[in-house]
Amino acid sequence: MKTVQHVNHQDGINYGLIGFGGIAENRIAGEGFALDTKRFAPLAEAKLIGATDINPERRNAAENLGLTWYPDAAALLADPAIEAVVVATNNLSHAIIAAQALEAGRHVLVEKPMATLVSQAEKLVTLARTRKRSLAVDHMMVENSANRKARELVAAGALGTINDACFHMEFSFGSTPGEAASWRCANPAELGGPIGDVASHCLYMAEFMFDSNIVELGCVYYPKTMATKVEDGAYIKYRMANGMSGSVRAAFSEPRGGMAATLDNLGYEIFGADGVLRGHGVLFQLSGHDGEPVKPRLELDTFDHRADVATAAPVNIYQAIVRRHARSILDGKLMDGADGLQNLRIIAACHESAQNGGRLTRIDCSP
Repeated sequence: MKTVQHVNHQDGINYGLIGFGGIAENRIAGEGFALDTKRFAPLAEAKLIGATDINPERRNAAENLGLTWYPDAAALLADPAIEAVVVATNNLSHAIIAAQALEAGRHVLVEKPMATLVSQAEKLVTLARTRKRSLAVDHMMVENSANRKARELVAAGALGTINDACFHMEFSFGSTPGEAASWRCANPAELGGPIGDVASHCLYMAEFMFDSNIVELGCVYYPKTMATKVEDGAYIKYRMANGMSGSVRAAFSEPRGGMAATLDNLGYEIFGADGVLRGHGVLFQLSGHDGEPVKPRLELDTFDHRADVATAAPVNIYQAIVRRHARSILDGKLMDGADGLQNLRIIAACHESAQNGGRLTRIDCSP
């Protein structure tokens, strides 16, 4: 397979998208690369020029966005105009396709999890470093303006001494036959259950919020009440390198009212001696744009006063990830996917702990 040649970067880095399902079309292409021109202006750093998917019926949707359609991933990677790729296929193929792209000399932005086995993720990090290519994982929730404000408040001591935090993503999925048969619920090897699909977000957000790695955890599964092949949910108690501890709740078994109530409940509580910071709707695909079903918001409760916290103007979280990856290429400050490896090690530790009665399990945080 040919290695990409250096091209003129006047219009930014040229990307190809491997995997063109609904999220890839609407979130990654439409929002991340600003192909939804009614809502977004073009990016200076990056341009999406092509796409492929194992389902050929997705071709029309891609071409309607002005993208070149490739019959398969090999054809896309053989085009020297493609400098970087976004891997948005099913979880089991993330590591395989990302490795192929790195071997072909392309920079890679991969949907999480970056792999389904820790050994695969370790090989990707090594490959990116060896090939001198930028490898990033789509941990987009760190880019939400409300979450960045929350991190600032925590660092500034606005809550006083913090001794606990709970991050939670609980909702209903898998209760219908169609949902139960989907990849998230039918094949545990895909890591699409509540731990791999949503607790993963909570776990990297905890590390982001407190600027420290999770080094130990205990995990138990929720009682099994659903006809799915994956866990219904999990409670995770973690400890960080800086001494902070907290918890994560993730589940597919919790109705949580209607859509608005469910989305509003995707968030966190951070507990300090002088106040509690609550994030509402901040752990999801929302950025805070007008027209979204709920508005992400922060609420600070100092016990004698409770009010929403003003945050910066919304930044599209998918665009921010694309820009950061493209900028790493343009500036020569390559990323190596180490945060994705750390996240996968934590996910693996959660399942190991739960399968051993919640036994405390150490995390290998080596780079």
